Amino acid sequence: MNDQKKDVQKQEAPKTIEGAQGGNTSSWKRLLGKKWVFPATYMAAAAIILTLMWVYQGAGTFNSDTTVGTDPAKTGTVTDNVPGSDAVATSAKQETLQWPFKDRNELEVILPFFDNKASNEVRQAAMVEYGDTFTPHMGMDFAKHDNTAFDVMAVMSGKVTAVQKDPIVGNLIEITHSNGLVSVYQSLADVKVAKDTEVKKGDVIAMAGRNELEKEQGVHLHFELRQGQGGPALNPEQHIVQP
Repeated sequence: MNDQKKDVQKQEAPKTIEGAQGGNTSSWKRLLGKKWVFPATYMAAAAIILTLMWVYQGAGTFNSDTTVGTDPAKTGTVTDNVPGSDAVATSAKQETLQWPFKDRNELEVILPFFDNKASNEVRQAAMVEYGDTFTPHMGMDFAKHDNTAFDVMAVMSGKVTAVQKDPIVGNLIEITHSNGLVSVYQSLADVKVAKDTEVKKGDVIAMAGRNELEKEQGVHLHFELRQGQGGPALNPEQHIVQP
């Protein structure tokens, strides 16, 4: 009897396993048959991947910041230590105007600049008489006490834009500078530069001489400073840096 039961159990056991497997397979098939299964699975996998990437990147950023912050004296900011174009431009020293001669103390102003804002007495002293006409003196005339010649120098680096011999104002040199100013030198002798040449601040460009317009002044330099070629005359004393 017992042997019969054992035979029956052996015969039924495979059927039970097969039945269980068949039931599980049917359940998976029913589950996979649902429309939401694949999208949900994809979203879950994507979420896991993104989480892992975020954790990895966060750890890298933390390590980088920690390394920089541990010794700021050694790491520092690269852009702070390496000067760029702006730093060079800021630190570059701009050229200033000088007087058109070597020593201001050796010369005196024999005819001042005509300033509209000055008093009547000062303005009258800055008038030039030529024939029967009085005209405002739009420059400054310099001469030595002993009426001897002296070197005439470029007040700033620039390009010689005119060299002329005028019957009224004498030999003339005009230099155009990079800042837009134009310096004009008249009543010259022994001109040493030619048109279109480049000169540097302090270069000797001529000697002081004479002219017809101010012949009573003897040997002297007539100097003008203008805002651009043919532009308004400027008072040199307001633009030249005193030594």
